[in-house]
This record gives sequence, C-alpha cells and structure tokens, in this order.
Amino acid sequence: MTHYPIAIIGAGLGGLMLARVLHVNSFEAAVFDLDASPTARTQGGMLDIHVESGQAALRAAGLYDEFRDLVMPGGEATRVLDKHATVRLAADEDDRDDDRPEVHRRSLRDLLLGSLPEGTVRWGAKVVGATRLADGRHEVTLADGNSFTTDLLIGADGAWSKVRPLVSAAKPLYAGLSFVELSLEDADRRHPRAAELVGGGMMFALGDSKGMLGHRNPDGSLHVYAALLTDEGWSTSGEIDFADTDKAKAALVEHFADWHEDFHGIITEADGALVPRPIHALPVGHQWDRIPGVTLLGDAAHLMSPFAGEGANLALQDGAELALAIVANPARPEDALTQYEAALFPRSTTAANQSAQGLALCFNPQSPQGLLDFFAEMSER
Repeated sequence: MTHYPIAIIGAGLGGLMLARVLHVNSFEAAVFDLDASPTARTQGGMLDIHVESGQAALRAAGLYDEFRDLVMPGGEATRVLDKHATVRLAADEDDRDDDRPEVHRRSLRDLLLGSLPEGTVRWGAKVVGATRLADGRHEVTLADGNSFTTDLLIGADGAWSKVRPLVSAAKPLYAGLSFVELSLEDADRRHPRAAELVGGGMMFALGDSKGMLGHRNPDGSLHVYAALLTDEGWSTSGEIDFADTDKAKAALVEHFADWHEDFHGIITEADGALVPRPIHALPVGHQWDRIPGVTLLGDAAHLMSPFAGEGANLALQDGAELALAIVANPARPEDALTQYEAALFPRSTTAANQSAQGLALCFNPQSPQGLLDFFAEMSER
C-alpha cells in the first residue's frame, strides 16, 4: 500500500495553501481531490481578502505580489438597496479604508495550483472513508477501491468532510437560509439594468427577510444569489422545479412578487440554470480533542454561513499556520497540531458568532436597516 508522510484531502483554497507553504519550506505533501480536473466545476465568485488572515497567508506562501496582480479594481465598492430598488448606501472603493481587495476565487485557486510541483494534486481521488491503524497512522480509502496510508492526515475536504468523523461527531446543520445562484453574462451590454443595480462591486438588496446579493466579476458578468428564509427541504420539495429553468424562474419571481420589477429582471434574464444552495453551518464553538495524526482546516473545521466574510480567509490562514507549525516542529508532529488547534478554535468561534449575527442582521422584517446601521458604525470606527 502506498504511504505518504503528509496527505491533504481536498484541493480547495485551504488545502492548496497548506501544500504551498509546506513546499516553500522543503516539505512535500500529497493532495487528493474528488474532482476529475481543476476545471471540473465552477469556483464561485469574488472574495475579499483580509490583511490579517488571507493576505498574511499569501505572504507566507511567497505569492503576495502575484495575488495583487489578480485584484479587481473597484471591486470593494458596495451598494445597499431596499426592495423598492432605492439605493440606501453607495460606497466607492475610496470610501473604504480596510484594504480588503476583491479577487475571483477561481483566479486565486489557479494561482495556488500553479505554484505547486506538477503531480502534487491527485485528481479524481474521491475519499470514501478513513480509519486509524494500530501503529498510529491512518488508512484512507478511495472510491476506486485503492487505499493509502499516511502519518499526518489533514481534512481540507469541506462541509461534508470524510475526515471529520475521525475527530468529531458534529455534522453541519441547516442555517434556515437558502440561496438560488444565478449568473448574467456580459452584463453592461446584455443586462444593463441589472448591471446598474449591482454597480462596480457588491450589492446587498434586502427586505422582508429576503435578499438579492450580487457582485460583478472581472469578466463583466454578474454573480447573484437570491436568498430566502425557508425550510431545509425547500429546494428539493418540488415547490420549484429547478430542472426546468423557465418554470424555476417564474416560481422564484413569485417569492419576490412585491419587490421592484428590476429585481424580477435579474431572475428572468439570468443565463443558464438556477442552482439552489441551502446554507449549512457547524455548531458555533466546534472543536475536538487532540487525536494523534489528524486534524481539520477550512470548512471541514468551521463551516459557517457567508455573512462574516471570513470563510475563505480562515481557510487560507488555517493552511498557512498549520504548515508553519509543521515546519517548526519537524520531529514533533503532535506539538505542531496542538499549537495549530490552540489558535484555530478561538478564531473559528469568533468568526462563527459573527457569521450567525450577520445572517440575523440581514434577514429580518426590518432589513436593510440593520446592515445600514452596521456600516455606519464601522465608518465611525
């Protein structure tokens, strides 16, 4: 059976950052991902990368300058609208002093992938289980029937991690909110009204415990989530037939019937299929006892709703800090994992609390007033 000293399950931002920081410090790891190739699926939309976490990780990876080349000019601009399409807040990039530049997730992932030696990532390697062996190592089983062993197993495999059960019985819980993801291509030319609503960066349109959250991509397309507080099984209940795009659009418009017609246009003019995205989160304060030879990072460790803006940043920070702990303790891997988790748990709890508060702030009968008050408070600081 093939043996790897360090095995990383998942080639997302956190897993790739871990592999990269290990590599620049002369430690090699094997990365396993269930996707058939790097382009097997889309990689989401824009991310704001924070100085103290995501950017610090990119510096540790030696990729900060390359990252700055990927930043979207004007991407930090923010607009808040109500359901009548009235602009309640319009902040240009120059109005923000927190230096959280926007970059597309796909571009950032490609940067990390390109920085690793060829063959580091094993594509089409779907993990179906992992078990602890008597000698302290772990055996990982793949869907194709193959297995391998490893001294150090890191679960960077997202919300439904196959590694998490080794350390924790916690499972993601539905957060009460569902997104419907849609895109509008070549927006300025083909969808000018939607492009005007979103502006040059991000748009939060909120009202009656519903929302449309959008941002502009570097290629001129718009990425929008229609958001609803609804039952967990809503997206699979049959109320909306997402297999029939025209019917799905008509049914979704009904959920926003008393919203301005321009928001209806965002739905009806969407290019391609509408994709439901139920939002899940691990319990706030999720942590585990130290289990030899295994740990978690990113969503596998601290899945939360996106309303703290921390998910990708935490994953990058997790990957970099875990790598640096391993490098600092080459003969004492348990010391490295203990050091890493001691910092991981409190920052995850803080971010998860912020995420839960952010969801409640945006989706309530008084919205968007809560978000406006929040931005006003941040401006005063």
